[in-house]
Amino acid sequence: MADNDLSQSDRKRQERLSVLALSDEASLTAAFTMLGEDPPHQLVRGPETGLISLRGRIGGGGSAFNFGDCTVTRATVKLHDGSVGTSLILGRSREKARLIALIDALAQDPVRAGVIDKTITEPLTQQFEARETKRKEEVQATKVDFFTLVRGEDE
Repeated sequence: MADNDLSQSDRKRQERLSVLALSDEASLTAAFTMLGEDPPHQLVRGPETGLISLRGRIGGGGSAFNFGDCTVTRATVKLHDGSVGTSLILGRSREKARLIALIDALAQDPVRAGVIDKTITEPLTQQFEARETKRKEEVQATKVDFFTLVRGEDE
């Protein structure tokens, strides 16, 4: 399915899940605590950890090849109102996967989604952007520019 085939709410959900998955567990837990809501829920699947196979292409257009394996953890939760949330994250953090699935289930309600975006998603996005800016500055500080001097001809 192409990006332009997604509805606005589906795109927003993708962005939210991406931010949640990229955040560190401590920040995510702190942001969830600020929400002040921890409804009873049922674990439908997991959290469970497994491997996925990574594939790559040389130059972005060559033949696909198996690059290696990566550890992932997934979870699915169901709230008492029937809302279902899911998560799939890199790594082995079972609690982070459960928490993201719970936030996803809560965000199925449009009113709650707005509160979640203000309380959790926006602050985590700002933290992520600050970390990325700092990382880019550190990389830029170690950048080496190579140049070649052209020798003039002796006359």
